[in-house]
Amino acid sequence: MSLTRVTGRFEGEASLEAQAREILQHYDQPRAAVLPLLWLVQENCGHISSEAEFWVGRLVGVAVSHIREVVSFYSMFRTRDAGRHELRVCTSLPCMLRGAGDVLGQLEDRLNIRPGETTPGGELTLTEVECLCACEIAPMAQLDEQFVGPLHGEALEAVLRDALREPTDSSQTSEPHSGAPAARNVRGGVEAGAPAARSVRGGVEPFVSTDGPVLSTRFRDTAGTWLDSYVADGGYRAAGKALMSMTPAQIIDEVARANLRGLGGAGFPTAKKWSFIPKASPKPKYLVVNADEGEPGTFKDRYILERDPHALLEGMIIAAYTIGSHKAYVYIRGEYFRSAQRFRRAVEEAYARGWLGKNIQGSGFDLDVVIHRGAGAYICGEETALLTSLEGGKGFPRLKPPFPAISGLFQCPTIVNNVETLACIPFILREGAERFAALGTPKQGGTRLFSVCGHVNRPGLYEAPVGVTLRELVESHGYAEGVRRGRRLKAVIPGGISAKVLTAEEIDVRMDFDSLMAAGTMAGSGGVIVMDETTCMLDALQSAAKFFAHESCGQCSPCREGTGWVHRIMRRLSE
Repeated sequence: MSLTRVTGRFEGEASLEAQAREILQHYDQPRAAVLPLLWLVQENCGHISSEAEFWVGRLVGVAVSHIREVVSFYSMFRTRDAGRHELRVCTSLPCMLRGAGDVLGQLEDRLNIRPGETTPGGELTLTEVECLCACEIAPMAQLDEQFVGPLHGEALEAVLRDALREPTDSSQTSEPHSGAPAARNVRGGVEAGAPAARSVRGGVEPFVSTDGPVLSTRFRDTAGTWLDSYVADGGYRAAGKALMSMTPAQIIDEVARANLRGLGGAGFPTAKKWSFIPKASPKPKYLVVNADEGEPGTFKDRYILERDPHALLEGMIIAAYTIGSHKAYVYIRGEYFRSAQRFRRAVEEAYARGWLGKNIQGSGFDLDVVIHRGAGAYICGEETALLTSLEGGKGFPRLKPPFPAISGLFQCPTIVNNVETLACIPFILREGAERFAALGTPKQGGTRLFSVCGHVNRPGLYEAPVGVTLRELVESHGYAEGVRRGRRLKAVIPGGISAKVLTAEEIDVRMDFDSLMAAGTMAGSGGVIVMDETTCMLDALQSAAKFFAHESCGQCSPCREGTGWVHRIMRRLSE
């Protein structure tokens, strides 16, 4: 479809107008629909032209300068056509440790193009990107909407064959597949030594915990757990209990006694956060789900969205009822195409079966859910930047106070919760606060999903009590099973790339928020990045500096200018 003006109108505008009006109906303020409208244009037209920016601005009632700012801010929006396929190669630290630099070099040599360029025949655009949060299959890339990896040997050749195929090829299915044969579970992982998948569309099946008591009980089904299976496994029982027989105050008390803390990184007590919502406010109240997972080394929320989406939805229903919200927005990072598709299927199932919409299960409580996709900006993982983005702007953080619970989305009382946090709620109400609390430490209850990647024998996702030690995660059987190839451990990042690095002598520390803070680092997002003795720490620091320079939102000059200077200094030192 072309966006060339024809007598003042776009060619094909009528079909886009109809879809645009449908999108606008989901938002309480038209401006909030900016990102989904830009996605609509790009997905139909290949890129976002100047004419399209005027069109979007007119639909939502803002100046074209604002739309242009937004388009230029998000890395996934294009202002010119790319190739028929796009191969986005991740070169952040977890992939760098596994040879991403060599992979990118091989691709440049084979295709005779550099990042940002397209093959002469228009088949493929090669793009270098920061973390795609599929670190368990590093080194990896994203071919159109599919994660592919680990990219070694024949796997890389297979990706190139797929990338250079015509777009009508059947390989362009939206659902990735793996040719990996079934393997036995070993303490929640896949048996070590299981044959690797020959097909890399979707990647080799990583090691994933499937015996964790709270979050990963249904992760064994790689195709996802859908409503009938979820209900058969006790799903929505907690939501029914909350809606039919509990008051919001009782729910807050139960969650408080469970010692649940926010698992997006801050570790703030969840019940206390909910209690900040002003009960007497006449304004609408909103629940916003932070699914903008972008911290290098972290990939936990993706598994909940793809393999157990109804657990998140049930937690959302309980949270929304507790704070008095009748509308919830789920902000999913733009790179998570498959996650958004699967979660959308779960939302449709929930509406069809009376778990969303008007008068849920006859309880008198109403809740609508809107899925909102980001467009490539790490900063939007910060809750106020996420809200600014959700309102249709650049992802700029806001000064606090006021806190979102008082003045958040559309200046209304808002609770922003992480995916993993909300997925814990059904267990607490179903099994009791005491059981959840007993799984953890005195100040932090429950378990966590730990993303373990880098130089380990079994990179993957593992559910463990928050009191597990970092050494156990890295070395123990059933977890990562030690440093690869028998090499010595050099350093570990315990909570995503923002956390302080620990040396090999400092890993006898528990992984709860307070213990890691006492050790001078932080639990963060639970992303564990392991580095062996072959790692050059200067290169690791340069990779981290490059990431933060690239991902600075640019709002404040110390970060906008300073991260760039740090990266350039590190690059000179490395060279």
